[in-house]
Amino acid sequence: MEIHDPNLHLKLMEMCDCYLGTDYAATIQKVADAPSADIQEDALRYLALALLLTLTEEARQLSLKRKNDKITVTIKHEAEKIALRPPARAVFNKIISIMRAILHLEEDKGGMPLTLGLKNDQLEVQVKVERTADKETLKVKFPELG
Repeated sequence: MEIHDPNLHLKLMEMCDCYLGTDYAATIQKVADAPSADIQEDALRYLALALLLTLTEEARQLSLKRKNDKITVTIKHEAEKIALRPPARAVFNKIISIMRAILHLEEDKGGMPLTLGLKNDQLEVQVKVERTADKETLKVKFPELG
């Protein structure tokens, strides 16, 4: 595994805290359109914004998928999907790598719960990653809120 930073989970939560209350959709588009020289920072920022946007939309799932060279990012409600501007390929790869490192998943397919601390609250999501020769997927399922 390429990332051995035990603080990636903390960095992701700090990035979520940093962007709480901003315009997630507009900011995620800026991150996707203008990547910086720091791919890890861009990956953490994109992932944090996508998680926050999914949460505020009260959606059930966030999916990031690469099939061959096409990357798609969707937020899924019960019957509706919202497409987000996908990140650059290098940023997508780093997002997958970061999530695998946080969850300590080295197998091609796996999943487990992930707790996100958001300000004075916390949220447990179910994360699944899957890798084949021509496809890689990250799915984050959110609990029903209400």
